[in-house]
Amino acid sequence: MTDEQYYTFIQPYADAKEILLARLNVLEHNLYGSSAAHPVHNIQERIKKKESIENKLKKNGKEPTMMNAKDYLRDIAGLRVICYFTEDIYSLADIIKFQSDLIIIRECDYIKQPKPNGYRSYHIIVGVPVYCIDGMEYFPVEIQFRTMSMDFWASMEHRILYKNKRDDKEQISKELKEYADALTAIEKQFAKYALT
Repeated sequence: MTDEQYYTFIQPYADAKEILLARLNVLEHNLYGSSAAHPVHNIQERIKKKESIENKLKKNGKEPTMMNAKDYLRDIAGLRVICYFTEDIYSLADIIKFQSDLIIIRECDYIKQPKPNGYRSYHIIVGVPVYCIDGMEYFPVEIQFRTMSMDFWASMEHRILYKNKRDDKEQISKELKEYADALTAIEKQFAKYALT
């Protein structure tokens, strides 16, 4: 895939991401108005880089072509919605699922069933309608909903274990799992305070 092909290819994914980002912002304003109890701390966004798309396709045994990227990758466009509490995550995810023009492609609830390493998050991939001159097509956007503590843990785990070559990965992984459990307990305590 050339650079020019890549930039042409990702444009509708970038459009779908912007449409969904605008939708989330409108929903939050309409649902929560001027209330101080807004559920979203911040939203991060990204489009996979050309090299990342190619590497993921190769890792999955596919040729790094635009057609294979379109057929096999659902996370080319992504949003990470950082909320205060898990209840906020489920409320927002439910609202997204009831939007009549979006298609739910896949859901993974790593909050109710965390990964063995301690990773917690709620992932949902939605098909977003993108209109152009010759019609409409759905493009997938992955939304990762996390609380601030989930995001902190995931960011640190990624930095410590995947950005560095380590000989003590097994021991560090065990400790990071303990930290994930501790953060979960702290988060639950904060949620109790917020509800009183």
